[in-house]
Amino acid sequence: MNAQINNFPKYEIYRLASQFIRAADSVANNIAEGSSGSAASFNRYLQIAWDSANECVVCSTKSRRRGYISPETDEQNRANVTELCKMITSYKNYLKKKKQK
Repeated sequence: MNAQINNFPKYEIYRLASQFIRAADSVANNIAEGSSGSAASFNRYLQIAWDSANECVVCSTKSRRRGYISPETDEQNRANVTELCKMITSYKNYLKKKKQK
């Protein structure tokens, strides 16, 4: 992603580029922060991470529409986020089943 935002115009550095970075960082940060708590707490953090991942899709779409990234890059971003969201959802389901036992 850093390579992608390096091509953004300077005026977007503190706008869209910054938002894109914060959303992507939020995914990892929430997973890490939630992992040390209870399963219920972790599930909440995983939901926040999932929401942040989807925010990355919006940032990618806006980037494509503004001509900062190619349609192919946008599609690759979407594929990566889709895969990540599937992993997060699977882990949330695992925690839910584990809690029910």
